[in-house]
Amino acid sequence: MLVFWAQKLVIFSVPKTGSSAIDAALAPHADIAISSPPVLKHMPVYRFNRFMTPLFEVVNSGEFERFALVREPIDWLGSWYKYRSRPQLDGQDKSTANVSFDDFVLEARKGKPAPFANVGSQARFMGGGVGPDGVDHLFQYEQMDVAVAFLEDRLQRKIALPQKNVSPQRDLELSDAAREKYTQKRQEEFDLWAKAAR
Repeated sequence: MLVFWAQKLVIFSVPKTGSSAIDAALAPHADIAISSPPVLKHMPVYRFNRFMTPLFEVVNSGEFERFALVREPIDWLGSWYKYRSRPQLDGQDKSTANVSFDDFVLEARKGKPAPFANVGSQARFMGGGVGPDGVDHLFQYEQMDVAVAFLEDRLQRKIALPQKNVSPQRDLELSDAAREKYTQKRQEEFDLWAKAAR
């Protein structure tokens, strides 16, 4: 998570949406840069509202606008699936090395998924979605150029994003049945992504 005090802007680090690249490019210029531990780096909007907003109010900082990226839900799951197949997780309950993408997606749609598919929710991360309790500026990961143009204009600097956290290649073929079951259970993920279109 990055905070730019003069610009009154908070950049949320939604997992698997290029947040590490954005952090690498902009953290040196931020007034507050939380890059570790992951639970703080990837602080969701609802937690920011609960803990950080009151802290900012102590110093009469005024209202901060919130920026975040959201990724097409199946593609987002694919990124998690590949990330959790890396050799460092071999033998751990979070590893997807021996799990098909269909099984991963079907497990991820559950209320209490197994550890390998427990990846959270982009919709839940955003809190109130787009609006007073959510984010003010929501962009699709797939339109990164538009998001970067917004940040360049807002922060008055050129931004070059490095390539970070490249995951192993995996087959992401998904059956129509698995896609339909996930979509039916997690429609809010697709609705959020659609709202971010430019």
